[in-house]
Amino acid sequence: MVIRKVGIICKKDSPPAVEMSKELLPWLEERGISAKVDTIADDMDLLIILGGDGTLLHVADQASRLQVPVVGVNLGDLGFLTEVAVNERYEVLERILAGQVVVEERLMLKARIHRGGEPVDWRYALNDVVVSKGSADRLAQLSTWADREYITTYRADGLIFSTPTGSTAYNLSAGGPIVNPALQSILVTPICPFMLESRPVLLPAAVCLTTRLAGQANAVNVIVDGQPAWEMSAGDVLEVVASERPLRLICSPQKDYFEILRNKLNWGGRAGEPRKDTL
Repeated sequence: MVIRKVGIICKKDSPPAVEMSKELLPWLEERGISAKVDTIADDMDLLIILGGDGTLLHVADQASRLQVPVVGVNLGDLGFLTEVAVNERYEVLERILAGQVVVEERLMLKARIHRGGEPVDWRYALNDVVVSKGSADRLAQLSTWADREYITTYRADGLIFSTPTGSTAYNLSAGGPIVNPALQSILVTPICPFMLESRPVLLPAAVCLTTRLAGQANAVNVIVDGQPAWEMSAGDVLEVVASERPLRLICSPQKDYFEILRNKLNWGGRAGEPRKDTL
């Protein structure tokens, strides 16, 4: 990677993120790199995210469409996506400038509503597209297809269409599996299903998923990466497919995938007491 121009994206209303950006600007300038704060442009070679996973999700759509690599410095709590710790930031940036990092291509989803036979504009998600009944008393009934194959009609509080990256987000809370982000796949996970037989389904990324309300049902909400997108009523069809352009995510060279899971999900014991088994 040749880095000449960088964008620094700060967590909204975060004084620590703003202060860190002020420190990074002269550090980058000393190395002949121009940088702008809270700006994304197609001629940028790198985006540095200062915040948590929510901050990264906020820019994933634009970063993926422009194919600008992203690295996240974690100022939040969990940090599945923003893997770089604050005290590692300069070491990791030096490695990026030296070309000593791995750039992973993370699957993105795109979704749109067909209303009256006409589609609206695509919305993009790194984690998930969620259909939620909200505060309605009745369960949602969602008839769902993979391409032209009928899957089932879910009777549930909602439905999650998730990427492997998003498998550790709402999908995990709803009882779905953890899926390694190297897999090209889409998860379909019902939220609190009425029937125990309704289970998560893992499908290849090439499928086109569609769902619509069945029966006399109240409108439901469609939420894309945590942001309200549409209200879906009877007759509307939600379409979810893999995006043509992945997010190019730079991962911390100090951590591997399972180390992150062990630390974030507290596998193997209490935090602060890691197990280091060897073969």
